[in-house]
Amino acid sequence: MAQDGSSGGHRAFIGSFTAAGGPGLVTATVAPDGGALTLGATAADVRDPSYLALSPDGDTLYAVSETAEGAVAAFRVGGERPELAGPPVPVDGSGPTHLGLYDGHVLTANYGSGSVTAVPLRPDGTLAAKASGLLQHTGSGPHDRRQRGPHAHQVQSDPSGRWAVSTDLGTDSVRVCALAAGVPVLHREIALRPGAGPRHLAFHPGGRHAYVVNELTPTVTVCRWDAVGGSLKPLTEVPVLPGAPAGDAYPSGIAVSPDGRFVWTATRGEDVLSVLAVEGDALRLVGAVTCGGNWPRALAEHAGFLYVANERSGDVTWFAVDEATGLPRYDGSVPVPAASCVVFG
Repeated sequence: MAQDGSSGGHRAFIGSFTAAGGPGLVTATVAPDGGALTLGATAADVRDPSYLALSPDGDTLYAVSETAEGAVAAFRVGGERPELAGPPVPVDGSGPTHLGLYDGHVLTANYGSGSVTAVPLRPDGTLAAKASGLLQHTGSGPHDRRQRGPHAHQVQSDPSGRWAVSTDLGTDSVRVCALAAGVPVLHREIALRPGAGPRHLAFHPGGRHAYVVNELTPTVTVCRWDAVGGSLKPLTEVPVLPGAPAGDAYPSGIAVSPDGRFVWTATRGEDVLSVLAVEGDALRLVGAVTCGGNWPRALAEHAGFLYVANERSGDVTWFAVDEATGLPRYDGSVPVPAASCVVFG
């Protein structure tokens, strides 16, 4: 796992939108005795690296390039500054917003074109020269402006490693697929409530539940996950706000506590973090606190702290989490213009 040898602390990697003035990739050191971030080197080799994923050994960082052309890139992160490991690889789709590692490939969720792309990984962790296959989503939803066609927003491996799971905001569905000769092949599509706009999904550490945060309605859909059959069953839908939103309210990120007791979500517009207690097949809203910035695009849990990438205020904030209630308490921030995500290694 990549570490900063001078402090012994783990490292964080922050993505940002260069088109909005962001620095690209940013490295940071995590204080070994707490959650504070100290900013380090930047790398602007790739446009709009809005979402990142780290290899299991911590030596290679993968980034989407959320542009109309759409690409994915690999960076070596063993030194002080991320170093581009080969040219960015086109994903044959537009506006990739998310990526994940699955079955020896990097998968990207392409929001603009509504598809999932697979790019093979070489033995050294670098990317093959071109994509090996693509799964084109189809369908639409009732929201006239946002759901005229498919908009894949996230893709990741399930906890068992057997399946790749993608959420599609445009079609109100979750797709489960596998790879056949490097090509994503649909196994099952699960419909959620029309108009919900599923954005991201997080699995419970027990592996039997998944939680889908919906962007077009401020809710989380609780689902039961069957890893053997590759099946997702929606159970209930829970609000993430304690009352009706005052204006725009667009949930974005979701995270589950390592002990499986709490689910956290971030909501843009309201600019809050919500805490939901896990109660079997259901969730219970505990409360909500300010995110410490404006337009929280993503959040992540690390070592007992929550980290939030606030896009419009241009910062990453972090919160200590109360062990009993799950409620976050603001602890600090660092400036990162147009911040979009943060990952740890």
